[in-house]
Amino acid sequence: MTDILSARADAPVSQQRRILTAIPGPKSTELQKRRLASVPSGVGSALPVYVERAHGAIVVDVDGNQFIDLGSGIGVMTIGHTNAAVVAAATAQLAEFTHAMFTITPYENYVRVAELLAEHTPGAHAKKTMLINSGAEAVENAVKIARKHTGRNGVAVLDHAYHGRTNLTMAMTFKAMPYKSGFGPFASDVHHAPNSYPFRDGLSGPDAAARTISYLEKKVGASDLACLVVEPIQGEGGFVVPADGYLPALQEWCNANGIVFIADEIQSGMARTGAWFASEHFGIVPDMLLSAKGIAGGLPIAGVTGRAEIMDSPHAGGLGGTFGGNPVAAAAAVAVFDEIESRGLLAEGARIEGILKPGLLELKSRYDVIGDVRGIGAMLAIELVRPGTLDPNPAAVSAIATFAAQHGVIILTAGTLGNVLRFLPSLAISDELLREALEVLGDAFASL
Repeated sequence: MTDILSARADAPVSQQRRILTAIPGPKSTELQKRRLASVPSGVGSALPVYVERAHGAIVVDVDGNQFIDLGSGIGVMTIGHTNAAVVAAATAQLAEFTHAMFTITPYENYVRVAELLAEHTPGAHAKKTMLINSGAEAVENAVKIARKHTGRNGVAVLDHAYHGRTNLTMAMTFKAMPYKSGFGPFASDVHHAPNSYPFRDGLSGPDAAARTISYLEKKVGASDLACLVVEPIQGEGGFVVPADGYLPALQEWCNANGIVFIADEIQSGMARTGAWFASEHFGIVPDMLLSAKGIAGGLPIAGVTGRAEIMDSPHAGGLGGTFGGNPVAAAAAVAVFDEIESRGLLAEGARIEGILKPGLLELKSRYDVIGDVRGIGAMLAIELVRPGTLDPNPAAVSAIATFAAQHGVIILTAGTLGNVLRFLPSLAISDELLREALEVLGDAFASL
C-alpha cells in the first residue's frame, strides 16, 4: 500500500476498529436529544453516532468508539480523513485570506484548480472551468451553460440517476422518496430515459443505447435537447455500471445531433475508480465534466469543466456565486491533486478492488440473498434480492448496515429500490482494515 499517512507521523487516531460502548453510546445519545430539539427532522442521519475525530480510514465518535469508514462521507474523503497535505494547505491559506469573491478580486488558487482540472479530465482539447460550492450547483450551471450554448431547453437524464436536491436537480433525480416527495412543482423540460442496468435488463451496451436513444428521439426529439447528463457509474442509483459500449454510443449520438454530452462525476471522479475520472474506463470524452465530493479533501468546492467554446458561451457576469471557488477550499483541492499525483494514488483503487471485490464475490457464493456484485476500484456495491428472484430486499440491506455499525463498520445504503449496499472506502484504508471489515460483513450476513 502507498503510505498515504506517512506525512503525519503524529497521527492522532490509530488505524484500528474499537467498540467501547453500545452504539450509539451515552454521549452520542445525549447529543441526539439536543439535535432533535434544534435540527429539523428532515435533516436525517443514517447513524445517530456523533463524530469527534477522524484520520485515514477511521472515524472516532464522542464516546471513543472507532469505526472502519467504508463510506468516506459518501465519497468525499477519497484520500483519507485529515490528510496532512490537505490540512497544511488549508491552514496556510486560512492565515492569508479566507474570502475575496473571485468575480470581484480574483486569486491564483482558483486559476490553479481550473488548470489542474483541464489537465486531468479526459480529452486533449482546450478546456475551461468554473468553480462553485457543491455537486448540485455544478449540475445547475452545466445545464445553464449547455442551454446557452445550444439555444435549446431540453435536458435528458437517465433512469436511476441522482443529480442533487435543488429544484432543477430534483427534477433530474429519479428517486422520489426521500429526495423529491412533496417538494414540487419541479423545473420543466427534464426528460428521463431508460438506462443500462445489466443485472436487471440483461441488454448489451449497444442494445441498451438504442433503447435510450429511441426513447429520447420519440418523446423529445434530438433537435430540442440541450444536453444529456449521465453518471458513468450511477451513485445513489446503486452503483450501476453500464454495459460495455453503452456510453460511447450515447456520446456518438449526442455529437451527431449537437447535444452537449455531460458526465456527472461528482461521486465517481478524483481517483475513486483507479482512474482520475470514471469516464476513462468507458472510452468517452465528455463535452463537460462535473466534479465535487473528493476534489478537496472535505472542503466544499465543485467544478464544471468543459470545452472552451462551450464554457465561453455565457455572457460576462452570467456565471458566478459568492462563495464559488473559495480560496481555502481551492488550496485544499490543489493539495489533493498533488497528493494523488505525487504519491501514485491511482493504483490504490485497484488495490482496494483486488481485496474487496473477491471478498464480496465469496460472500455471494455463500449467501443467495446477494444477487449482484459490481463496481470499479474503490466504488463497489452488492445488490440484495429475495433468494431465487430479482425482487429487491431492502429489509436485508437495513439489517446488514445496522449490524455492521453495531460492530464498528460504517456501510452506506443506496439504490432506487433501497436494496444496495455501497462501499466507498478511502484510498488510505489498509489491507488489514479491508479484510477486517469483510469479516464483520460476513458475520452480518450470517446473522440474517
